[in-house]
Amino acid sequence: MRTKKALNVEVVYLKGNAYEAGITQGINQKLDAMLQQLLLHVNVNNARKQLEMISPNFLRELTGLAAGMNIDLETAIRLYSGYDYLLPKMGCTSYSEGSFYVRNYDFNDEVYDARFVCINPDNGYASIGFSQHIVGRLDGMNEKGLVIGLHFVNEKGGKEGFLATTICRLVLNQCATNEEAIALIKKVPHQYCYNYSIMDKSGEQIIVEASPDDQIVHHISPLVCTNHFESTVLADKNRKMVEGSRIRKQVLQTLNGNNLTAMAAYRFFNDEESPLFFTNYQEYFGTLHTVVYCPQNLTAIIGVGGNCEPYMLSFNEWLSGDADLPDVMRGTISL
Repeated sequence: MRTKKALNVEVVYLKGNAYEAGITQGINQKLDAMLQQLLLHVNVNNARKQLEMISPNFLRELTGLAAGMNIDLETAIRLYSGYDYLLPKMGCTSYSEGSFYVRNYDFNDEVYDARFVCINPDNGYASIGFSQHIVGRLDGMNEKGLVIGLHFVNEKGGKEGFLATTICRLVLNQCATNEEAIALIKKVPHQYCYNYSIMDKSGEQIIVEASPDDQIVHHISPLVCTNHFESTVLADKNRKMVEGSRIRKQVLQTLNGNNLTAMAAYRFFNDEESPLFFTNYQEYFGTLHTVVYCPQNLTAIIGVGGNCEPYMLSFNEWLSGDADLPDVMRGTISL
């Protein structure tokens, strides 16, 4: 019989300029000495130059983070910019039929940020989403109704560049439409191979297959996305074993034409008996959260762990100051 373990996600609320947001997030963070040793190879100057060109506000947030943690900016860039970063494999499954976007994120709970961040910056778009490495995002939705999620494909052929967590955050900060997201994704240097599943407020859905050398855009509806490339150009970048990813994609395709509601999609993804829910946490493939983003009314349905009674969040109400939102979202995982 499996053991139940509590999994709590902190809900973080940030307003003001990027530097202030960084300070607020840094105050309660502890420096990971082991991680620092693992990332001594990072070329901080290259990372800084790229951010100065692509997103000065993200660099300001890192500067504030450094101040809040009482560390130098070089260390903050090395540890939290997502540049030339070592990362274990992870799984992600997303589906969208135009009015909502639903997603399961599969990884290991010990290296999960367990933070859901609502940020309304002075410069850039307000957004909500699950963080990784504090300032990065695993998935999210911004005030313009743009939704994005990452899907790890392979570290094969990796080059010096940014993780998808950083790229997702930059897209949420700076992009209002799919076209703008595509342009930014093509501009940023990529370290590894990822899929990006994206939809904007128009309901249009796209998948960007991205390697360090090529980015292929697929306009697809309904959107079904897992952890392998479909294009022939990038097929050789896939891991040798992609059967599990293909099976999940086949399950998603059975949802087409079922006229799922956002809540029905949430229930299907978050059910611990679902073929899309996994409990292999020690193998970095256990489902940690389920989220449904609804761009038309800027709401989110969220579950932590499995079989979670959903949390209903109104991004619009938070932006207007009328929302009564939780400080913590609680759930359990089965080990």
